[in-house]
Amino acid sequence: MAEAQRVLRGVLAEVDDEQVRAPSLLPGWSRGHVLAHLTDNARMFARLAEHALRGERVPAYDGGQAERDAIIEDSAGRTAAEHRAALAEHTEALMSVWSRATAEDWERPVSFRNADIAATVFARWREVWIHLVDLDLGVSAAAWPEGLAGHALDFLLSRLPDGTCLVATDLDRRWPTGTAVSVPVREVRGEVRDLAAWLAGRTPGAPPTSPDGLPELGPWPPHPPHPPHPTTRRPASSG
Repeated sequence: MAEAQRVLRGVLAEVDDEQVRAPSLLPGWSRGHVLAHLTDNARMFARLAEHALRGERVPAYDGGQAERDAIIEDSAGRTAAEHRAALAEHTEALMSVWSRATAEDWERPVSFRNADIAATVFARWREVWIHLVDLDLGVSAAAWPEGLAGHALDFLLSRLPDGTCLVATDLDRRWPTGTAVSVPVREVRGEVRDLAAWLAGRTPGAPPTSPDGLPELGPWPPHPPHPPHPTTRRPASSG
């Protein structure tokens, strides 16, 4: 996480207003939209964690998707300096809340993906690295840490049809789906960062390959249903 934020700060250090207004790699979004999203994403995660530490589970947005979209639209037109300041402010606030969490606190439930505070750390890790690529300011998926790429594959595996097996040729590691756990039906091969970029809908350095052609990707993983009866999990034993 620290590396992702360091890279993002470095990328934005010399960005000017014209660059902020220019299109990003996300259709319909300027770089300002991407920065507004990253900033509000930090604010939202801090809000969830702050309430969770008090034993409260609140919606990510009281107004739902409409509120989220409106915040991005309203903030996208900031100047480069304003974007840098807002992002720094909300990133610092998020890190401050997380720093107060004890080992037990990480398992406190939050509404985002019906998970826990710990899951929002991984989500923020994904958000920053993936949207760094979308900013189109010199950071490609080739810069992603190996661990981030592997985590992204774990998270996005549900986008693949049953019977597909991803093979990371630079790691000698496999990600099978469904029936491919025992009997691979279709192998998709490539380096781990290229596989992750493709599965995330971004442009890989070298497209993955498959003898049968690349499968069509399904939607982004949906939010899991809210558990009807919250349970308390014991921390894993260190022994």
